[in-house]
Amino acid sequence: MFFFFSKILAFLIAPYTWVFIGVLILLKKLWHTTYRKYVLTLCVFMYVISNSFLVDELVRAWEYEDDEIYSKTTQYDIAIVLGGFSRIDERLEKADFNFSGDRLFQTLEMYHKGRVKKLFITGGSGSISHPEHREALYIKKYLKNIGIPDSNIVIESNSKNTYENALYSKHILDSLQFKGSILLVTSSFHMRRSLAVFEKAGYKNLTPFVTNKITGIRKFDIDYCFIPNSDAIFSFNLIIHEMAGYLIYWLKGYL
Repeated sequence: MFFFFSKILAFLIAPYTWVFIGVLILLKKLWHTTYRKYVLTLCVFMYVISNSFLVDELVRAWEYEDDEIYSKTTQYDIAIVLGGFSRIDERLEKADFNFSGDRLFQTLEMYHKGRVKKLFITGGSGSISHPEHREALYIKKYLKNIGIPDSNIVIESNSKNTYENALYSKHILDSLQFKGSILLVTSSFHMRRSLAVFEKAGYKNLTPFVTNKITGIRKFDIDYCFIPNSDAIFSFNLIIHEMAGYLIYWLKGYL
C-alpha cells in the first residue's frame, strides 16, 4: 500500500504535473473564446511528449540495434569510447559521470573480460567558458586510478563534436599505424549518427556497440501508457536533438 501511495505522491509533487494541470485549468477558462484551439493544441502537445509509451515508440524507431555484441565472445583490438558522458567537478578536479556514463562502464566490463585490449577515449571540452576542461584527460586519470595501465589507454582530447571525434581519432590511429579491429562505443540514441560519421571518415573493421538504451521490452502498464511523465520529455528532447544533429551532419556532408 505504501508503495502504491508513494507512486501517486511522486506524480503529484512533480513540477510538470502542476504545469499540465495549470494548462488544463486555463483551457477550461478559455473554452468559449477564440484562444481555445491554441490552448487545446498546447495540451495535446504537452501530453504527447510526456507520454512514456508514445515517446518510447519514437525512440525505439530511432535507437540503433547492434547484433547482441554484449552476449557474444568476439574480441577487439581497441574500443573507441565517444565522450560526452561526464562533466568536470572543478572543486575536486575529477570527472562526474552523467546519463551516458554507461558508455564507459559497459566498455570496462568488456575490457576486464578480455574482449577489448585497449581503451581509446575521444572527447575534448564542450564548454565555451572552460576550454581547458578536456574530458579525455580526466577520464584517463580516472582509468589509471582504477588500475588500467597507461599502456592500454589512448586518448584524443581536442574534439568538440562527433565529427571531430572521428576525424581526430583517425589521425591518431593512423599515426600509430593501427590496422586492428575496432569496437565503436556510444549511446544507442547516438549510434546511428556516430557510425555513419566514422564510416564516412574511412574507418575499417568497425563494429558498433550500443550502451544506455532508453527503451526496453514494450509494455502496456496503465501508468506507462496514460499518465504524463517528465522522464519522457527528457527522452523526447534527446531524440529530437539527435535527429536534428543527423540532418545537419547530412547537409554538411559528414555522413
